[in-house]
Amino acid sequence: MRLSLIIRLCVMMFLQYAIWGAWTPILSMDLSIPVSQAGLGFDPGQIGMIYSMLWLACIIAPFIGGQIADRWMPTQWFLAGAHFIGALCFFWMSRATDYPSLRLGMAAWAFFYAPTLALTNSLAFRNLRSSEKEFGYVRVFGTLGWIVAGLALSFLRYRPQWFGGAFDKNPLDSVLLAAVCQMVMAVFCLTLPHTPPIRSAESPLAFLKAFKMVKLVPAFLAFLLVSFVMTTELQFYYVTSAPFLKDLNLPREQLSAWQTIAQCAELIGMAVLLPFLLPRIGMRWSLAIGALAWPLRYAVYAIGKPVWLVLASLSLHGIGYTFFFVVSQIYVDKVAPRDIRASAQSLLTFVTLGLGNLLGTYFTGWIWGLNKHGEATNWPIVFVVPLALTLTCAVAFLLTFKEPKASPDPPAK
Repeated sequence: MRLSLIIRLCVMMFLQYAIWGAWTPILSMDLSIPVSQAGLGFDPGQIGMIYSMLWLACIIAPFIGGQIADRWMPTQWFLAGAHFIGALCFFWMSRATDYPSLRLGMAAWAFFYAPTLALTNSLAFRNLRSSEKEFGYVRVFGTLGWIVAGLALSFLRYRPQWFGGAFDKNPLDSVLLAAVCQMVMAVFCLTLPHTPPIRSAESPLAFLKAFKMVKLVPAFLAFLLVSFVMTTELQFYYVTSAPFLKDLNLPREQLSAWQTIAQCAELIGMAVLLPFLLPRIGMRWSLAIGALAWPLRYAVYAIGKPVWLVLASLSLHGIGYTFFFVVSQIYVDKVAPRDIRASAQSLLTFVTLGLGNLLGTYFTGWIWGLNKHGEATNWPIVFVVPLALTLTCAVAFLLTFKEPKASPDPPAK
């Protein structure tokens, strides 16, 4: 029974992130292909708006989906229903061809998918005996799901005839693959362990309590601001990498496979590098490695050659994500007093995953649009912008951030 539970939680994480990984790295390129090349010909502003739907949903999800699962409905039932409706949204979206329909379809899908990101974590936490020891092994299957989805999409694009033509010449085949994964996930959720609502869950505005951290830890505000700006510039990787790589004459069929380099590096970073380096160099320099990985990648992007170096630089995304965002969560957990620790983590998520990503997609679409002339894009200028901003953030971080000390918890009453 114990082994069965662990396997089910691992499969849950695998499918949860396979859905996301099937379309996120590649959809921007598919949407930007000109109509003359049998594409949809969307402009950068429209693409940024479509990507922003998920981040907007991540801001409002705790107010709706999370509260339903926390107070009124077993988590596994909510997950099954949300993924079933999300799959239907993506099946419909995969046949759409105009911008209003795709934006509406993505908004509807994101509304149901966004709450499941936190709820799959909470379901795992509530059913594991020791979340501190076991959750990392379960969560790593999410990264594996993202990798397998990218490889599967490349395979489908090379062998579309094997699937009855469903993927043949479909400009939104990545969305169709995500829909299939999500329908499998909806059915699989019915096999997950029964996880009834807590009913005493916190208010979705509980994260506001964490603003007292600004007084308790003066460097926390600077840390939040740096994290926010860094996250906005992260969208230049998610939204523009695929069309940029296509302009380097990499075959469309290979792009999703090449982009899994980032997640492979993330796996190595989490499993090997971070456990080895963090105890030896501390949080300050671990965070600095993450903060410097992104401007280095954008510098390579701005140069744009040789192609092998550009592909190798994709690994810097995984290193940056591990050493900045994962260590950020560890940092908040260390410095926040126990009574507001969960609220502080929620505040960090709201500022980065929510506001940072949302505004970052708009900003990325705007900068890309300013430098796109017909079917050609001035990529060096596009990537100089996030290079300058992330480098500034890295320097500001190194100047203001000091190795933290554990927060003294208040005495027990």
